[in-house]
Amino acid sequence: MIELIPAIDIIDGKCVRLSQGDYASKKIYNENPLEVAKEFESYGIRRLHVVDLDGAASQHVVNCRTLEQIAAQTSLIVDFGGGIKTTGDIEIAFESGAQMVTLGSVAVKHPELFAEWLQTYGNEKIILGADVKDNRIAVNGWKEESPQELMPFLNAYINKGVTKVLCTDISRDGMLKGPSLTLYRSIMETHPELHLIASGGISCLDDILKLDEAGIPAVVFGKAIYEGRITLKDLSRYL
Repeated sequence: MIELIPAIDIIDGKCVRLSQGDYASKKIYNENPLEVAKEFESYGIRRLHVVDLDGAASQHVVNCRTLEQIAAQTSLIVDFGGGIKTTGDIEIAFESGAQMVTLGSVAVKHPELFAEWLQTYGNEKIILGADVKDNRIAVNGWKEESPQELMPFLNAYINKGVTKVLCTDISRDGMLKGPSLTLYRSIMETHPELHLIASGGISCLDDILKLDEAGIPAVVFGKAIYEGRITLKDLSRYL
């Protein structure tokens, strides 16, 4: 079964969701992300994707205290992203309890630093973030589109030792219109050994099952569960 990874996106220490990365579309779902994480854990969820949206916008880690609480008070395997731009930031993330980090902007803007971290921490702890808009990689909380195209970007980093990629179709993120199956299938056809984590557009349990049938190793989802379109009870059958 595909690995199920709910997301907790954080602004001002609260659990929120955006639509297509637009901060103006922010909707608060819970004032206490730790409560949300504990509920996920109680239903058998093992993995959690935590995004520091304040960090992504301000170019440095902000919500490390929330990460620390989740890591200390649950047994969830947490990967953390958002605002990791310096060695100090990545150290804060790991010291705060992240077991993995997701890195996107650094991979685009400072490839030598990304390569250094990949060497230092290993490819089990470093997830390449590939946030895609019109086939190009977007950075800095999706506010900026880079000239890099998706497949050459992935090819270059897989050749450098990356084994885990979190790919988000920005046009679908938070829109509840279904995932980009064609996109994820094409990536897996080119790199069948890759641990690809699909993200963006999940609207119902059937979307997850379609990704599973397509052989996608893992999926991140958020708004569908917060809006009640997927229930934890539904998911518990597959855990």
